[in-house]
Amino acid sequence: MPGTRRCATGSPAVAVSGRRTSRTPGGVEEPRRRRLLRAAAALGCAALALTACSSGPVSAPQSESPFGETVTLKVGTFGSFGYREAGLYADYMAKHPEIVVTEAATQDSEEYWADLIEGLNGQGGKPLSDIQAVEVGYISEATGPLADRFTDLQTAPGVHSSAWLPWKSAQATAPSGALVGLGTDTGPMAVCYRKDLFQKAGLPSDREAVGRLWAGDWSKFVDVGRRYKAHAPARTTFTDSAGGLFNAVLSSQPEQYSNTRGELVYEDSPGVKKAWDLSVSAARSGLTSGLKQFSPEWNQSLYLSGFATIVCPSWMTGVISKYAGDRGEGLWDIAPAPAAGNWGGAFLTVPKAGKHQKEAAALAAWLTAPEQQAKVFAATGNLPSAMAALASPAVQDATNPYFNNAPTGRIYANAARTVLPAPIGRLDGTVKAVISDVALVDIARNGTDPKKAWNGVVKQIAEKTGG
Repeated sequence: MPGTRRCATGSPAVAVSGRRTSRTPGGVEEPRRRRLLRAAAALGCAALALTACSSGPVSAPQSESPFGETVTLKVGTFGSFGYREAGLYADYMAKHPEIVVTEAATQDSEEYWADLIEGLNGQGGKPLSDIQAVEVGYISEATGPLADRFTDLQTAPGVHSSAWLPWKSAQATAPSGALVGLGTDTGPMAVCYRKDLFQKAGLPSDREAVGRLWAGDWSKFVDVGRRYKAHAPARTTFTDSAGGLFNAVLSSQPEQYSNTRGELVYEDSPGVKKAWDLSVSAARSGLTSGLKQFSPEWNQSLYLSGFATIVCPSWMTGVISKYAGDRGEGLWDIAPAPAAGNWGGAFLTVPKAGKHQKEAAALAAWLTAPEQQAKVFAATGNLPSAMAALASPAVQDATNPYFNNAPTGRIYANAARTVLPAPIGRLDGTVKAVISDVALVDIARNGTDPKKAWNGVVKQIAEKTGG
């Protein structure tokens, strides 16, 4: 499911999990969110003067190699993966003087993916890079119909599939057993909440006590919402959107929109049913704002302290701090989610059409190794997918001053370790958008009957997918 990687704009405390972009349970982003994050990326790039965020190639200076002719490796990415910011390209070239590394970054992941498809098919005007990043929303295509276009990295030097979170490696493994991609970052879930609004509503505000309120079950989260509503401060709702809640609940389920063959099964999916029922209940009870996530109205309400909670993957902390602004600093905190889920992440792949597959595989393995993932986290806040990196002091000891010094590294790393793997299909993003951005908004805002709204979902998806 498509996403748009953002430029990170701070220390690991302000963790913006990479491209990241807005994602659905498997990782898809909605169009308005893509526009928002492209704007955020542009602002971040201007503020930090990071050339890695430009739409054109970012090249490292070429130096003479004592071994003769140099090999130039191009890394194709969308948004900022943090490699330049962490100094990894320069470090690799210092260790390998026969290698020159360049980067070509595109802000819009859908545009990036379309160009990559054309390149893999030998079409279009943009040549393939030696290494191509793939967003999690598209990984099912890379491991499915396009698997034979990518190098199997299973036996590449420095690659040990067990080094990554098991569900992360599983996402990039083709039915043949080929490892198509090496995991970069992840987007595990937590709950960002306003301490002051919780206090005014008579609820606990300490993050450990808050986490215990809903531990183990998303239905408890909705129950807490009802307690909040009974004494809610004026002009506030318990959570930001029914769509955000739906996405969060579904991301914690082992069966979502598609089966292991990539076929849509959303109509009969237990995970979709659970997420739908809970989010509909919250919407009809007035616990949600009736706004679409990342819309201008949503941004404004965030600034005006309209939400007591937002279910937030690691990259969402950057969105909240951006739109809540200085007035929200120290008032927001973070507690573990009722159940672990993931919204975001990417992989590095090596197309077979590349001229330097061996060298490219070695660079991809090095960039995604635990040591380098920890450095990227320290530089940009992109949460690692390598287990050793998640356990490192750089991650475990990270805190976020904006969120009342919440131990973001520990909270998100713990969540990442317990995510349940779920199949990802290429049409998941289409289903997600119709449910969360149309049907649930209609129910929350207009009081539309849930049965009528669901029938509309089925009809729209059939029209969009030809089903």
